[in-house]
Amino acid sequence: QVQLVESGGGLVQAGGSLRLSCTASGSGFSIVSMGWYRQGPGKQRDMVATITSGGSTNYADSVKGRFTISIDNAKNMVYLQMNSLKPEDTAVYYCNAVVRGRVMGNVWGQGTQVTVSS
Repeated sequence: QVQLVESGGGLVQAGGSLRLSCTASGSGFSIVSMGWYRQGPGKQRDMVATITSGGSTNYADSVKGRFTISIDNAKNMVYLQMNSLKPEDTAVYYCNAVVRGRVMGNVWGQGTQVTVSS
């Protein structure tokens, strides 16, 4: 079994920064890719950024130039540095991992709230 635990959410003023962290724990797996998704009030869950274990990244257009995703393969951790935050970034942010090994498939964290005040 693989578990993801997020941290780093909170309340910040527009223009501010936050850094989200996510740790994957368990045994018998390796990371294919990790990423961050978000779900605002009354909205569907959308991709924010993803990164492969090799370091290839993909960003939603709305966050390009403001958010940076990074991965620490040795620690099975992924980070999301969020700068120049806007009220429309307010959402629950979910960590995702695609894993293989004895455990295979998509794994989701419990989510962390990010609120950006205007």
